[in-house]
Amino acid sequence: MKILVLNAGSSSVKFKLFDMPAETVLASGSIERIGETRSRAHIVFGDSEIARSEPVSDHETALRLAASLLKESGTLPHFANLAGIGHRVVHGGEAFYRPTLIDTAVLNKIDTLAPLAPLHNPANARGIRAMRTLAPGIPQVAVFDTAFHHTLPPEAYRYAVPEHYYTRAGIRRYGFHGTSHGYVTEKAAALLGKTPETLNLITLHLGNGASACAVERGRSIDTSMGMTPLEGLVMGTRSGDIDPGALTYLARESGMDFDAIDRLLNKQSGLKGLAGTNDMRDIETKMRQGDTHAALAFALFVRRIRKYIGAYAAVLGRLDAVVFTGGIGEHSSRVRAEVCRNLDILGIVCDKRRNASLPPEGGFFHAPESAVALCCVATDEEKAIARQTLPFCR
Repeated sequence: MKILVLNAGSSSVKFKLFDMPAETVLASGSIERIGETRSRAHIVFGDSEIARSEPVSDHETALRLAASLLKESGTLPHFANLAGIGHRVVHGGEAFYRPTLIDTAVLNKIDTLAPLAPLHNPANARGIRAMRTLAPGIPQVAVFDTAFHHTLPPEAYRYAVPEHYYTRAGIRRYGFHGTSHGYVTEKAAALLGKTPETLNLITLHLGNGASACAVERGRSIDTSMGMTPLEGLVMGTRSGDIDPGALTYLARESGMDFDAIDRLLNKQSGLKGLAGTNDMRDIETKMRQGDTHAALAFALFVRRIRKYIGAYAAVLGRLDAVVFTGGIGEHSSRVRAEVCRNLDILGIVCDKRRNASLPPEGGFFHAPESAVALCCVATDEEKAIARQTLPFCR
């Protein structure tokens, strides 16, 4: 059975075609710069690639182009040949906490959640609507980034604000990167030869977006991102944790409005704000050249992760493994080493040689005396979405 996984953004569509249940990737591609004069499209299948540059006015046009690329590649003659379509949807609020077969009512509810994720949910909904037009009758499934964190207890998801701000306005922690945290939880458990239900883990999704998750017996019980993806760890362009009083100070003293503060914290802060770049590879290069701004950005990034590891170890009570994933977590041995440095108080001891020589697929890098396993796992959110879509397929 062929399942197409879609991630529709505000100006892009990414897609991956799977042969299930073998989980073989038949093709993957993207259409970028939707709505601009010349959009860029490409698809990779086997050792071949097709690239195009042409006007793409909207998401439906983009997905027609995706269908054309898939047909030209020989991997999918028509959308009608699909067994199912899985959609990444960023925010499920309190309404959605498992993969959900999409109908009109579900799509309308995704629309109503747009204020919680104004940059993502509307774009996700546009992709869904386009595919309902282009592939009528094909089961379409929404997989929500927030769903894995539905198991947070109230003391983890509630903020200390008056009750009616939660009940009427939905002010609470939702958490994100849930599809990734759930996937690497299962993958790490398999590597350890255990089931997720027997393990306590701290999973670290470290990339341009970054989050930590405390996983108790396979269930998320705390996570660093909050009502929005802005809270928590230092990220590529996001500040992460910051005193809310600093925001009222900025508004009062500088005259910044809410939109300006939002841009500052989401687009101009984090690694980029500290070092002038949001690419950890560039930061590590600058550090070797003696750049003090890059050194500060690196140190702050690592320190924040270490603080969350300590906090989540205390919350969990027993820690079996720390799992690194995401672009930085998978590829930066220096970040992994510095995060784990001097954590022997928690039973965490890194083997520097193993850490520095991990293969691309990852693996373990803890020292023999470490009481806590350390592992690097390549995340695959598209594969996770395909797995969760499969039970709904015709």
